[in-house]
Amino acid sequence: MSMEVEELVTRLSAVEGRLVEHASLPVPSGLSDPDPGGEERWEAGQVWAHLAEFPSYWMNQMRGILAKRDSYVPEPIPFGRTKSDPDRIGAVERDRHEDPAALLRRVRESLAWVADELRSLPHEAWEARGLHPTLGEMDLRRIVDRFIVSHLEEHADQLDSLDA
Repeated sequence: MSMEVEELVTRLSAVEGRLVEHASLPVPSGLSDPDPGGEERWEAGQVWAHLAEFPSYWMNQMRGILAKRDSYVPEPIPFGRTKSDPDRIGAVERDRHEDPAALLRRVRESLAWVADELRSLPHEAWEARGLHPTLGEMDLRRIVDRFIVSHLEEHADQLDSLDA
């Protein structure tokens, strides 16, 4: 799994670089393209607010799965949220007018934590299985890829579409 972990961490680093570049630019106007399979179109502030809150949310969800697994809770272990989650919506609304540079600091702190956590997981932890309310059963690697790494890449793509 260490090669796969390093691939995830490398992708985290690459998307972080993209976000650093975006934060150095003037805040663009307009609405983003929807995320893949979605309909939400956001202004840059909403994208940044979401970027600042979701990596740590999903890392904590992953840690919750592992803690329950260690307590012998049968797998797959329910986890996660949907786009209609009031805490998700509230965080986006609360922080959407913050300076992207301030939100980037939060993103970078979260990504450093995520990378450290991923590298420290024992091999057997990657076998843990969660049950998402809409996507169903997922192993830990798929959870990290879908909800943290790919999700960051999708939102960096949204910012790309605004900068065009």
